[in-house]
Amino acid sequence: MGTPCSIALILLPGFSLFTLGAVRSVFALANEVEGEPLYRLRQYSADGDSASTQCGLTLAAEALEQLQAEQGGLLLVIAGERPDERLSVAASHHLAQQLQRFGLDNGWTVGASGAGAQLLAQHGLLEGYRAAIDWQIQAEAAKRHPGTVFTTGLFEIDRNRISAGAGAAVTDMLLHWLGKRHGSIFAAEVAVALGLERMRGGDERQPVPASSQPAIGSARLKDALELMAANLAEPLPAEDIAQLVGVSRRQLERLFRQHLDTLPSRYYLELRLKHARRQLKQTTLSILQVGLVCGFTSGSHFSTTYRNYFGYTPREERARHTMPLVETDNAGDDNE
Repeated sequence: MGTPCSIALILLPGFSLFTLGAVRSVFALANEVEGEPLYRLRQYSADGDSASTQCGLTLAAEALEQLQAEQGGLLLVIAGERPDERLSVAASHHLAQQLQRFGLDNGWTVGASGAGAQLLAQHGLLEGYRAAIDWQIQAEAAKRHPGTVFTTGLFEIDRNRISAGAGAAVTDMLLHWLGKRHGSIFAAEVAVALGLERMRGGDERQPVPASSQPAIGSARLKDALELMAANLAEPLPAEDIAQLVGVSRRQLERLFRQHLDTLPSRYYLELRLKHARRQLKQTTLSILQVGLVCGFTSGSHFSTTYRNYFGYTPREERARHTMPLVETDNAGDDNE
C-alpha cells in the first residue's frame, strides 16, 4: 500500500459547509471503493486556528503555518458563493505566499470552489487558465482579472488548475478529477456510492434560480432566458438572442408575451436590476461597479433606472444593509 495522496483544504472565512461536506464525502468514498486509504485530508484555516462558515458555525482547523508541500497532491480553497472580506491583511499575505508556493509545477494541483477562484486569480494563479465561478459574480471576476477566462459552466479542469461554481458542482469536479487519476470506471463507482445517477460534465450550465428562469414549456424560450442570465454585463440585442435560439424577433416577442406576459427587453432589464440588487446587498463593489457588471454604461442611467423600478436609488438600497461600503467615487446619486 502506497502513501496516501495529500488533500489540503483551505477554509476561507464564510466558507460553505455544504461544500466542505461534499468534498470530504467524495474522498471518503474513494477510499472506501478502493478498499485502502488513497487520500488523506487535512483542513487549514486561512486566518488563525479555526474557521467560520457562512452560516455562523466555527470549526477547528490547523493554522496555515502547518501546511507543508510534500510530494504532490491537491490544494483546494473552499469559499462561499460570494467573496468574503473578513480575512485579515496579514493572513491574506501569508495565504498568497502559500498559494504561490503550491502553485508551482511541483506535482500539486491547485483548485477552488465558489468564490475561491477569484482569490486564486487575484494572486496570479489562474493567469491564462479557464476557471468556473458562481454565475452571479462571473462578470465581476472577469472584469477584475482579464487574464483568466471565467466561465458559467459547472466546473473547469484546466491542466493543474481545477475550479467549481457554487453548490454541488464541486462533487462533479472532483469525480472527473478522480477519473483522470484512476479511470472512468473508478469515478463512476464513487458516483454510485454517492447516490448519483450520473456525473455532470463541466460544460453544463450552472442552474439559474427560479426567480431568473420561470417554469416554462418552450425550449426556445428557455434557451433565450439562459442566454440573458449568462450575459448580464454585456446585454445581447433582442435580434441576436432571437437568431441564437433559432426564431425571428417577432416570434421571440410572441413567446415572451404568451408565457411571461412581458416583452424580452422588459424581462431582460428586470433580470439585470434584480441582479444589481443582489450585488448591492451581498458585495462590497462600489455602486458604479455594480452598474457596470449589470450592463449599465453610466452611473446616472443605472441610478435613474433603479429608482424608477424599485422606488429608491442604489445608494439608498446599499444604506439599508450593514455591508461596509467601498465607494471610491465622489459623485452623487445621479453619477454613481
